[in-house]
Amino acid sequence: MPVNIEESWKQQLNQEFELPYFAHLTEFIKKEYAEHTCYPKGGAIFAAFEHSSFNKTKVVIIGQDPYHGPNQANGLCFSVKEGIPHPPSLMNIFKEIETDLGKPYPKSGNLERWAEQGVLLLNATLTVRAQQAGSHQNKGWETFTDAVIRKLSNNREEVIFLLWGGFAKKKAALIDPSKHHILTSGHPSPLSANRGYWFGNKHFSQTNEMLQKIGEKSIAW
Repeated sequence: MPVNIEESWKQQLNQEFELPYFAHLTEFIKKEYAEHTCYPKGGAIFAAFEHSSFNKTKVVIIGQDPYHGPNQANGLCFSVKEGIPHPPSLMNIFKEIETDLGKPYPKSGNLERWAEQGVLLLNATLTVRAQQAGSHQNKGWETFTDAVIRKLSNNREEVIFLLWGGFAKKKAALIDPSKHHILTSGHPSPLSANRGYWFGNKHFSQTNEMLQKIGEKSIAW
């Protein structure tokens, strides 16, 4: 599996790429992509690590696995390619930004604009078989992405982690709360949002307030 990622991330994660589990994962992914339609495209599997360096990562948002519909996934959690209709969770994210920050609902669901500002949009599982949600879970990706979270926790300070929903909240166990900031809420999916667990969390304004307090530039959500 080609690992074309930004150099500082490569330095942090090189040891992971050498471990036996990653070799098994690579074989599995190669076979899946050869025999089935999988998302995102091969070149975008590690897109989350391409836009911002390890040391410039200010905010981490954790998703579960990529969108499994045609032309949706672009390697960043909750994000879709240009011109693709916004999935329900992304719509609810944008609606919360609208009410929290007074920003108009955007046309583009491509969140590369966030990634360029130091927002790591990390799915716990980086690939999926078409139309089969969760099909690449428990194959090794979670071991890798947990290592990413630990690296940030251990080797950085004052990173803001946004943990949305039960799955993401479990990742708090990997983060040192004495060095970092953790904001939790329900998931932006309609099931959770319509029960009142998402809207009004004000995570976007809270994140920017925290960034300003530590002398960092706000995110243009």
